[in-house]
Amino acid sequence: MGCAISGLGLAPRQTTEPKSEEDAVAHLTGDQIDMIKDSWKVIQEDIAKVGIIMFVRLFETHPECKDVFFLFRDVEDLERLRTSRELRAHGLRVMSFIEKTVARLDQLERLEQLALELGKSHYRYNAPPKYYGYVGTEFICAVQPILKDKWTPELEDAWKSLFQYVTGIMKRGYQEEEQSRRYHVVVSAKERPDKKNTAL
Repeated sequence: MGCAISGLGLAPRQTTEPKSEEDAVAHLTGDQIDMIKDSWKVIQEDIAKVGIIMFVRLFETHPECKDVFFLFRDVEDLERLRTSRELRAHGLRVMSFIEKTVARLDQLERLEQLALELGKSHYRYNAPPKYYGYVGTEFICAVQPILKDKWTPELEDAWKSLFQYVTGIMKRGYQEEEQSRRYHVVVSAKERPDKKNTAL
């Protein structure tokens, strides 16, 4: 399907990705971090546009993702989505997270905490990890035409590694929150007094 919605019809390049989130962050060299930061300066100028393109493409290529979004669940018209204030607002929130991620590339502990908390909140929103990787793919597709000749296979690899790292931590946060909730349910059930003991 490529990036036809962005106007250039570019398809994301297939590359070999690191096997784990730790490999992904280790895979980011100083040069790659610099490339990501430099490209982000350009992307920032069209931040709202990128957010909208990213989510419209996400819903177009993976319509099942709309089920996670109450406001967009029944919207079939992509043009209506493109002009939706709610979609713009959500796109900006995601882009803000990406901005914070880029700002914390030199502070991995802070970046990890940020991604972990986001994963936990996604459990509360009932947004399962199987969708997280799609966002990175659509982000890459949305920024290619904005970066034009600044887009290179090396920059693509850097962004893919960053998204793999972040989504891996988000998945861990989601799982931690899920386990925590299950534990609290089990503990609550054990703490309830037996009905036969409460009758007088």
